[in-house]
Amino acid sequence: QVQLVESGGGLVQAGGSLRLSCVASGRTFSIGTMGWFRRAPGKEREFVGRYNWSGGRTYYKDSVKGRFTISGDNGKNTVYLQMNALKPEDTAIYYCAGSTGGVYSYWGQGTQVTVSS
Repeated sequence: QVQLVESGGGLVQAGGSLRLSCVASGRTFSIGTMGWFRRAPGKEREFVGRYNWSGGRTYYKDSVKGRFTISGDNGKNTVYLQMNALKPEDTAIYYCAGSTGGVYSYWGQGTQVTVSS
């Protein structure tokens, strides 16, 4: 099993920045990719971006490209989501997830991000 714990959420004004962290524990060697997702009020959960532990490759949803950056620290089993130039529409609960064999099998509890206008 793998446990994921997110932190770093909060309230920020539009144009501000936040950095979310996701710490993995347990059988972390089984995870090839870490993803970030979010669920806005009244909406379905959506993909934000992902980080591949092998090589550090990243991929982002179009609406966050250039504003969000995902990075990882192997030694700390931690993945980060740096969010800059935040917009009110970025308000959501943000989740990290661990993928094994292409399936996001492990999920954190989520952290709330609120962007005020």
